[in-house]
Amino acid sequence: MFRVSQYMRELVEPTPLGPTRKPSGPVVIWNLIRRCNLACKHCYSISADHDFAGELTTDEVYRVMDDLYAYGVRVLILSGGEPLMRPDIFDISRRAKEMGFYVGLSTNGTLIDESCIEAIGAVHYDYVGISLDGIGATHDRFRRMQGAFDLSMNAVRLCHERGIKVGLRFTLTQDNARELPRLLGLMDDHDVDKFYLSHLNYAGRGNRNRASDAHLEMTRDAMDLLFDTALHAVRQGQPKEFVTGNNDADGVYLLQWVRRHFPDRAEHIAAKLRQWGGNSSGVNVANIDNLGEVHPDTMWWDYNLGNVRKRSFGDIWDDTSDPVMAGLKQHPRPVRGRCGACRYLDICNGNTRVRARQLTGNPWDEDPACYLEDEEIGVAPGRDRLKVVPFSRPVHVYRPGKGKG
Repeated sequence: MFRVSQYMRELVEPTPLGPTRKPSGPVVIWNLIRRCNLACKHCYSISADHDFAGELTTDEVYRVMDDLYAYGVRVLILSGGEPLMRPDIFDISRRAKEMGFYVGLSTNGTLIDESCIEAIGAVHYDYVGISLDGIGATHDRFRRMQGAFDLSMNAVRLCHERGIKVGLRFTLTQDNARELPRLLGLMDDHDVDKFYLSHLNYAGRGNRNRASDAHLEMTRDAMDLLFDTALHAVRQGQPKEFVTGNNDADGVYLLQWVRRHFPDRAEHIAAKLRQWGGNSSGVNVANIDNLGEVHPDTMWWDYNLGNVRKRSFGDIWDDTSDPVMAGLKQHPRPVRGRCGACRYLDICNGNTRVRARQLTGNPWDEDPACYLEDEEIGVAPGRDRLKVVPFSRPVHVYRPGKGKG
């Protein structure tokens, strides 16, 4: 996750470059259930409104929670599918809070109403993230449910009224990029605490719909707007947070933006960005799916590292005999093409590896969704680069290790 607001505060009130903080364990996004009442176009888990066999039981979830805490994990993001469709979601959430985890709830919001908002408030979630893909009919079309936008906005209102920190999550594609200004406007209209812009990643239905990925110029325009909005909020003293995910080129683009608008702060921001270090899939971000399979992050559902029913999370996470995990943990990562030649590899860390893997079968190829020009990143011009193309299976599939069970 790239914390845009943090760097905007550094522009307004710079702070000294302190020691790099290493978390005791990764943030774990946990897909407790695959069932969902929606069928969104970009769903990475390809969820549907029916039960999926073999999901972790309540007791198994509790055992894994104990294991995660012992390993050093302190942040759990409970997700799905739609996590509110899991009957024991509040029991799991309360136990996680009692253990001392930071607990977030990632939901589409359509099931949050007057009948359950008190139970949600009683958990004291640290954060509730609600997904939106546009305004009104645009959102409903992405979510394939008429009225979904109104239901989700009602959830935002109910959470805000009860003092629950709530945020909007938006996945940028060329089909909804024009909606971004109005979505940002909702931040003020509804006193929303946080805005998360996710770039489309090629996983699940997002892979099938990757031809709708935002064109590179659209992405730059969206980031310019997000930077301006976040800076305005900081200057106004508003405690709102703006973050992005799934494209760590955002950090490099921010540095270019700072050089244009705040050249006297460029070296300071560059040092802060290098300390951040870019993509941390397989290091500081982990995923556990509904069956207990561990993945480098939520977009790697077709690549299993091991199952928490059979091995402890720590044993799975520390095992670098898996070639993908070995590469993700390597510094610098063994990336190729534009990524390997980029002068900002120490900021971006090679970006997300899923898109390259989906296009070529090799996770170490260049990221086709880097929206920076060759001259901006110090790469010699004149060579072909990977392009986003409509969905098809790669000719060569890179599968050196299919998981260890």
